[in-house]
Amino acid sequence: MTMPDFTALDRATRDLRPPFAVLDAAALRLNAASMRRRAGGKPIRLASKSVRSRAVIRSVLAMPGFQGILAFTLPEALWLAEEFDDILVGYPTADDSALRRLAEDPRRASRVTVMADCPEHLDLIAAAAAAGGRPLRVCLDLDASLKSLGGRLHFGTHRSPLHSPEQARSLARAVVERPGLRLVGVMAYEAQIAGVGDDAPGPFLRRVAIRALQGVSRRELRTRREAAIAAVRQVAPLEFVNGGGTGSLESTAAEPVVTELGAGSGLYGPTLFDTYRAFRPRPAAFFVQSVVRRPSAARATVLGGGWPASGAAGRDRLPTPIEPPGLRLTRLEGAGEVQTPLTGPGAARLSVGDRVWFRHTKAGELCERVNVLHLVDGDRITAELPTYRGEGQALL
Repeated sequence: MTMPDFTALDRATRDLRPPFAVLDAAALRLNAASMRRRAGGKPIRLASKSVRSRAVIRSVLAMPGFQGILAFTLPEALWLAEEFDDILVGYPTADDSALRRLAEDPRRASRVTVMADCPEHLDLIAAAAAAGGRPLRVCLDLDASLKSLGGRLHFGTHRSPLHSPEQARSLARAVVERPGLRLVGVMAYEAQIAGVGDDAPGPFLRRVAIRALQGVSRRELRTRREAAIAAVRQVAPLEFVNGGGTGSLESTAAEPVVTELGAGSGLYGPTLFDTYRAFRPRPAAFFVQSVVRRPSAARATVLGGGWPASGAAGRDRLPTPIEPPGLRLTRLEGAGEVQTPLTGPGAARLSVGDRVWFRHTKAGELCERVNVLHLVDGDRITAELPTYRGEGQALL
């Protein structure tokens, strides 16, 4: 893995007081170009939850290969629709107030597509459309997980109840039968392929099992997704079929039925992607903490640092100290709310006041902790990019 020039990053940020977050502009550009190549000519819809900065969204959408936004929530999409004109809400909403605001605004209603996977979602959307007097765009969320052995084997996330082509066709009919709804797309996110590394540390047999299951799942989904899209198109024409994620760009792009990909995490290159064999993004996003204690000759302690990622609790969700080299978290304390002790050969060389650079496990969640990302190009800060938190925009 190629790391950035931390000497240059240190020079650029020498006047900043930790904690702060940095986005390496050169690494961001390299990662965007890599994602574009891996997408094989198909457009990438930028996943905003993996970026969480309107300024970063703006800059990435200006790059070749990126088109449209895959938003986290409907309120976020309404906010983004003030500027951007092609937004797919990646998750269903039960926010009837936000749905009404969408239906009451012709500009937003033309720019935002909402997600549905059951009749209850359609009822909420249709009620808002009737109240607002404008049709609303709808996308169906097709479950991409692998199910076998009568349901005893489930490989993937528990997302949509729409699994079979028949179920997708049935809900498509329910969309077109409701006044004020317009079916425009289908999405299927294969989290068990895109979001699970096939080379993670641990037992060899576990890695073998993951690779085997991913291969089976990839082949099964390709066949089922093609059948589901054909079934839905018997009911209504589609503007787009969205699939994939950073970890599965090549395989999803190879499916003829998929017209666009959804991805974003690969731009920041978090530690999650250190466990993939097929590709390795360059780390681009970091946060910095100060050493405030030396409890022993073999340990140094930074202030705070307990910035875990979401998901099942475990060591793989904790941030990773990467600069200076030779640092690691302690097994008993991990990364703490008020302090994070560090050990390893690099700890003995640290003094009070020194800085430690960390990488986050996942991408956009780093932006929940800071108000700005300091954009560094070369050895200088070229911009301060507000995060959603810094701009005061709640995602939920």
